[in-house]
Amino acid sequence: MRTSHEPARPAVTDPAAAGRAPAARDQPGRPLPDHRRLGRDLNLFATDPLAGAGLPLWLPDGAVIRAELERLAAEEAVRGGCQRVYTPVLAKRALFERSGHWAKFAGDMFPPMRVGEEEFVLRPANCPHHALVYASAQRSYRDLPVRLAELGAMFRSELSGVLGGLSRVRQINLDDTHVFCAPEQVPGEITRAVQSVQRCYRLLGIEPARFRLSRRDGGDGYLGGEELWASAERHLAAVLRDLGLDYDDAPGEAAFYGPKIDVQVVDPAGREETLSTVQLDFNQPARFGLGYTGPDGGRHRPVMIHRGVLSAMERLVAFLIERDNGAFPPWLAPVQAAVLPVGEQHDEPARRVAGRLLAAGLRAECHPAGDTLGARVRRARHRRIPYLAVVGDRESSGDQVALRLRDGRRLDGVSVGRLADEMSRQAAGRHAGLGFG
Repeated sequence: MRTSHEPARPAVTDPAAAGRAPAARDQPGRPLPDHRRLGRDLNLFATDPLAGAGLPLWLPDGAVIRAELERLAAEEAVRGGCQRVYTPVLAKRALFERSGHWAKFAGDMFPPMRVGEEEFVLRPANCPHHALVYASAQRSYRDLPVRLAELGAMFRSELSGVLGGLSRVRQINLDDTHVFCAPEQVPGEITRAVQSVQRCYRLLGIEPARFRLSRRDGGDGYLGGEELWASAERHLAAVLRDLGLDYDDAPGEAAFYGPKIDVQVVDPAGREETLSTVQLDFNQPARFGLGYTGPDGGRHRPVMIHRGVLSAMERLVAFLIERDNGAFPPWLAPVQAAVLPVGEQHDEPARRVAGRLLAAGLRAECHPAGDTLGARVRRARHRRIPYLAVVGDRESSGDQVALRLRDGRRLDGVSVGRLADEMSRQAAGRHAGLGFG
C-alpha cells in the first residue's frame, strides 16, 4: 500500500514480560503470523465481494484497536501544537490539477464522477485540501507555524490482484499533518516531527530498522527545480545528523513533490516497509499561491511539511497484528477482561464484577455458564484476552476473583477493586505488560 506519507523492526522484548504471545519467528517450525488469517480468526475485520476488494469492513473488535490508535494520534497532535480540521473526501478535478496530483498520479486515482457540468474526484491525498484551509485566512509571520492535523480517508485505484487484507487497500485512513512554516522554521519543525515519531514508537514498542533519506533521482517525474530539491534534501539530512540518527541514502524514493525521511520497519517475516514519513515540500505552496506577511511587510512563501506519525491505520494495525500475533497489550486489546463464573449459581456475581469493570471504563465481558469452565477459558485464550477473572463460591462471598493472566500467571483472592485499579493503571499508561508485578 502506497501512501503520500509513508515506521521498523519490532522492539526486542521478553514476550512473557510484555504479556504478548511469543513471535512466531522465535518458534522454529511454526507458521509466521499473517494478519489476514488472524484478522479473520479474531474477528477484527472482514471482506465482502459486495463491498469490493481492498475495502475491508472493520468489525467491532478491530474497530476498538483502530479507535485507540486514533486517540493516540489525536493526543500526539495536540501535544505537538496541531489544530484539528476535517475536509471532504472528494473535490473538483481542478483541485488535483492545481496540486499536480492529476498530472503525476492520475493512473492511481479513481475516475472522475460527473455531476452536471463538473467533475469530482476521490482524493488520493489530503494535502491539497489542507492547502485550501491555510489559504482560507490572511496569515502573518506571527501566525506561523500553522499545523493542520486530520485523520482522513484517501483513495487509491489499486488493481484487484495486488490487494490483500489491510496492507494493500483502496481506502487509506491516514494520520496526517501538514505544517506551513517560514523557511527558517523548517529545521525545528522537521525535528519536532521526527521526535513525535520516536515518542509514539517507544510507546508502541516499535524499533525502527533504519531511517531513509528518500531523494529524487535523475528522472523527470518531479515537481520543482533542482535548486529547491537540493535545499530540501540538505534540510532533512541536517536534522537526521543533529538527532544522531544514522540513515541510508535512497535516490529515486522521494515523493513527486519533495524529498522525505522514511522510517523503515521489518515485520516478523523479515519484510521491510515504510510506516512513518516526514516530507518537505516547496512546490505545493507555490502552486496554490500560498503566502504570509513577513516582518518587512512583504509577501513571503511558506514551506509545507507533510508529516505522517502513525501512518495509515490499516498498515499500522496489520503490522501490530503480526508483530504481537494478535496478543495486543491491554490498552489495545478489544476485550481487556473476561469474567467467568464457575457455575450457573455464580452468573449473577460474575455479571456484577463485569459491571464494575465496565463502570471503571474498561472493556469487559461476562461469559456465563452454559458449558464447562475449561471450554470458556480456551475460547477466551484463543481471543488473546489479557485478563480472565474466575468467580466461584469463595470469590462470590469475598468480592474477589481468581485471576488468570495471559502470560500464564495465576493470582487467587484478587479484590475486584484492585483488579479494576490495576487494569485502569495499565490502560491509562498504555503499558505493554499486564501489571500485577
